[in-house]
Amino acid sequence: MKYETYKKLAPAALGKVKADLIFKNCNIVDVFTGEVVVGNIGVKDGIIIGVSRSIQGKKEIDLNGAFIAPGFIDAHLHLESTMVAPAELVATAASFGTTTFIVDPHEACNVSGADGIQYILDQTEKSNANVFVMMPSCVPATNIDDNGCMFAANDMYPFVGNERILGLGEVMDDDAVINGDPRMFAKFALFDHQTIDGHAPFLPNRQLSAYKLAGVDTDHEASSFEYALEEARRGIHVHVREGSAAHNVDDIISGIVRTGIDTEHFSFCTDDKHIEDILREGHIVYNVRRAVQLGLDPFKAIKMATINTAKCYGLKHMGAIAPGYQADFVIFDNMKDFNVLDVYFKGKRIDRDAPVKVKKCPPHLKHTVNISKVHASDFALPIRGKTTHVIGMEPKQIVTSDIVAHFPKTDNFVPHDGFLKIAAVERHQNSGKIGVAVTKGYGIRGGAIASSVSHDSHNIIVIGDNDEDIAIAVNEIARVQGGYTVVENGKVFETLPLPIMGLMTDVHFAEVNEKLRVMKEKAYAMGVSTDFDPFITLSFMALTVIPELRITPRGLYQVSAKGSGFIK
Repeated sequence: MKYETYKKLAPAALGKVKADLIFKNCNIVDVFTGEVVVGNIGVKDGIIIGVSRSIQGKKEIDLNGAFIAPGFIDAHLHLESTMVAPAELVATAASFGTTTFIVDPHEACNVSGADGIQYILDQTEKSNANVFVMMPSCVPATNIDDNGCMFAANDMYPFVGNERILGLGEVMDDDAVINGDPRMFAKFALFDHQTIDGHAPFLPNRQLSAYKLAGVDTDHEASSFEYALEEARRGIHVHVREGSAAHNVDDIISGIVRTGIDTEHFSFCTDDKHIEDILREGHIVYNVRRAVQLGLDPFKAIKMATINTAKCYGLKHMGAIAPGYQADFVIFDNMKDFNVLDVYFKGKRIDRDAPVKVKKCPPHLKHTVNISKVHASDFALPIRGKTTHVIGMEPKQIVTSDIVAHFPKTDNFVPHDGFLKIAAVERHQNSGKIGVAVTKGYGIRGGAIASSVSHDSHNIIVIGDNDEDIAIAVNEIARVQGGYTVVENGKVFETLPLPIMGLMTDVHFAEVNEKLRVMKEKAYAMGVSTDFDPFITLSFMALTVIPELRITPRGLYQVSAKGSGFIK
């Protein structure tokens, strides 16, 4: 703490003057001792100055025995993936007790480079929450991706030293790390004394060790307890993810409960969670609640949502209720259901009904879809070989499987028996690149669904059972400069425009939520499996750093620890 700040706060801590605010009759969740302490909390200038029964203040709030814990921290998320303006998402999640967000804006950076990062910083600068940023490390994600911008170490220099930048964002190009690519290590060097986030699904043991040796500190891609355990044993801090597409809490927490391992190096994150899911079940509080339902000690669950993450990112003044910590609180009724009663940020109550102020988006960020009109013939897929590799979409996961199918030779594959067409259309440079492949598991009939949200390069991705509707869907996305669309029997059923970089909208979330609800219901009525979120699951089918098969504008790509490459 700075000397001037201490001199201002110390008289209240010493009882010489009253604190600004006192929370009385609290059941305080102590993340240091793992106990509930009955007492009062004193706050001055948004900082906790003491915790005791005798502390006094100018204003008092009587909690009448309610539980009070440090505000929750989301260890890793992409604000762009929520579709609404960043300020909208932060305000919504904060009302459920998340007061700190550690954001990786690589989605915006992949489309618009440094301007995309600055947009996220500007939009969240005055939020009623702590919003920190990790510098995107892999833009593009790999050297075979067709994205909107390159973002190298030199491009990061203007952001180095910004107090809201906590380190280097998720390092998805594990090959570059393991093989010692100097361009990657130049980025590592910029953040050598800060946290470096990882992205390492299914690395074999030796490669995982090399990945950690290079300096990677965290990972959020563990989908099984066994893999999370291998990471933890190597000193990698594991962020247990529960979002809209990837659901990892049950497996990992069940394993922790079963084995009884230490949870100090485990945290919670959402990664990608849509706003309608937050409204239905909560944000990080859902992870905490579910972990306790699975048998995890409530104190361990709360520590995973608070102090563990704060320590991981060097946030010395957050994550606990103790002198010198920021007065960010979540108040709830009990240590089982965690029904949120109130939330405080810097000692001020968050008004859940207050209107959210959204800064105007720079015009050039609303014109990022650059393609010529496509036609049904652009999606022809010849079958020439004896076998065809099919993208197997896995229920409730973003990983895929490699299904080897036998189709008759033809000049153009016709979807049938659950086999569909999936395509990726390059949308940044109007290169005309279109990759087409076969997929199974999604289930749509009589139409197509398309999206400009397509991790991480955010080209247009489309899936359907006929070429005509596929072409209509892609052209519709171009017309509205990004978004989601559902096409049925040759007509656009509904479109959700996302004109900000083709990722977000500045329309209020209630309107977005209602339109999205209608579109989802239609997608399920058209046969999409209820095991999938129709749009979020589709958005991951082009992500070339997740096994096993992905579709890109250059064609079908196989992701494997034994060697990745295009399948002809």
